[in-house]
Amino acid sequence: MRAKLMGLFLLGLIRLLTGAQARWQGCPPKAEQRIYFANHQSHADLVLMWAALPEELRSITRPIAARDYWTQTAFKKWITTSVFNAIYVDRVKTSEQDPLEPLIDALTNGDSIILFPEGTRGNQEEPQSFKSGLYNLALKFPQVVLVPAWINNVQRVMPKGEVVPVPILCSVTFGAPVALAPDEDRSAFLTRARQAVLDLREA
Repeated sequence: MRAKLMGLFLLGLIRLLTGAQARWQGCPPKAEQRIYFANHQSHADLVLMWAALPEELRSITRPIAARDYWTQTAFKKWITTSVFNAIYVDRVKTSEQDPLEPLIDALTNGDSIILFPEGTRGNQEEPQSFKSGLYNLALKFPQVVLVPAWINNVQRVMPKGEVVPVPILCSVTFGAPVALAPDEDRSAFLTRARQAVLDLREA
């Protein structure tokens, strides 16, 4: 009950600060298994993507959260675990564990996920090169629908290095699904997926 109330409070706060407008231009909101992949410029990206989804999709969609940041305090850990149902990933790769393992487990269990293929936040208007995780997941889960998204203005709400949000109108534009083509190599797919996200900037 406490997590549900906190979720409603955060949803209201996020929409008050940002508007959290969702623009479904390339596909409708649909309760099917999806990987939403988007540009990444702020820790608020996770929260805005979560808030932009309708309630029936939020309940089946798990955002990816950087373990080192979102477990720094007991409150952050509780929020990401109990409210967002996030999947923690380690940004520093070790030889002991495949960093994709938590994502693979979630997709195997039928969850949808929100992924930021750049890996780390950027400061540029354009996304950084996508890392190989999205390609590997597309290869392993061909039945999962890949939906690109462009997050607009969120970096001005929570700039890198800042802790106090600033009210700014934000939006998330969801585009047409992309799919891994037969025999398409990793580099070609990741370039095409990044361009699908970038094309939504002007949509």
